[in-house]
Amino acid sequence: LSTDKTVKVLNILEKNIQDGSKLSTLLNHNNDTEDEERLWRDLIMERVTKSADACLTVINIMTSPNMPKAVYIEDVIERVIQYTKFHLQNTLYPQYDPVYRVDPHGGGVLSSKAKRAKCSTHKQRVIVMLYNKVCDIVSSLSELLEIQLLTDTTILQVSSMGITPFFVENVSELQLCAIKLVTAVSNF
Repeated sequence: LSTDKTVKVLNILEKNIQDGSKLSTLLNHNNDTEDEERLWRDLIMERVTKSADACLTVINIMTSPNMPKAVYIEDVIERVIQYTKFHLQNTLYPQYDPVYRVDPHGGGVLSSKAKRAKCSTHKQRVIVMLYNKVCDIVSSLSELLEIQLLTDTTILQVSSMGITPFFVENVSELQLCAIKLVTAVSNF
């Protein structure tokens, strides 16, 4: 592809990323039936997964060998980081570590040990798939840092994304990817 076409593809992918970058997957509509809530959740997870695929495509294009400088669009990179941070904090951390869950009923305050003791380890297949894609994104971001010079604000966002997983339980694969990311930031 020519550079112009590649840039157009990246801009289209950015719109796909934006579509799922602020969608919360932790719905709890009290007046909806179980079927309605399941349908909403499926629709939202489909959009979130599509956005994760767009993030991976963007990062794979940017980390390909011999890419021209015009391909490293700062807005697209920031959108990937924004998507990743949002879904780590609002989708994955609450699913994998009960300490990050918010009680929708405003129940009593439980200690973190009590919350973890009550947690079930069963995860939906789409959540596990999203987790694996986000791990790939975090790992690929470390490769991008070795290729392209980023702005200070972007580096701050990336470094906070790389450090946070070490305070979350049950995300060992993500922690390994975060080690790569933090190492790339420190070499920056």
